[in-house]
Amino acid sequence: MNPVIVLVRPQLGENIGKAARAMLNFGLTEMRLVTPRDGWPNPSAGPAASGADVVLERAQVFESVAEAVADCPHVFATTVRKRGVTKPVVTPVEAAAEIHGAVGRSAILFGPERSGLGTEDVALARAILTVPINPEFGSLNLAQAVILVAYEWSKGQGLAQPPRTDLDPPAPQAELEGLIGHVDMLLEDTGYYFPPDRVPTTKLTLRNLLTKPGWTSQELRTLRGVLSALEGKKRNRA
Repeated sequence: MNPVIVLVRPQLGENIGKAARAMLNFGLTEMRLVTPRDGWPNPSAGPAASGADVVLERAQVFESVAEAVADCPHVFATTVRKRGVTKPVVTPVEAAAEIHGAVGRSAILFGPERSGLGTEDVALARAILTVPINPEFGSLNLAQAVILVAYEWSKGQGLAQPPRTDLDPPAPQAELEGLIGHVDMLLEDTGYYFPPDRVPTTKLTLRNLLTKPGWTSQELRTLRGVLSALEGKKRNRA
């Protein structure tokens, strides 16, 4: 069963919307809110959700964390280890594995933006979920924390990769030779090839440079058009 994302005393509607967006990217749709500071619904959440409206529309509001997780036998509190709280500590990867193997619903708690979860909130959880992070700068925002946890959970869901865009095939060698010849002709006219004893090396370097990208026919036509335009401008000046 998909885990429930519980935002405990969230402060800004924008952050709720961004968390919803993070959730839906990885297939999570059930959000529960515990006493959001500015009430619910919040007009600032919709624009920040960027289309994740289904998550906001289904969001439920609760008066306490205990009520929000009452139907969830597996509760994870995202926080650093709290003093005086002795609970298992897991990473997002380990939590994802436990959720996939669990019987019954799982909930993941995220605390207020400014202060995080309180000791009383963590006391309701079965485990502490902590993201490995730079100890000298531990400053994840709410949506970032949600997306890290949701992503790790989604790995076991086999979500489809975004469709790939087919690339045009590389141009035939004859078309590439046409471009190289065009460049060579223009450079000859401008006196670029100098001194004479360096001409073969310079031409070889240019050929290697022009054969690297794997140009498509359209790209070669565009480049030839650019060269022709420059060539025509030079003639007009003359």
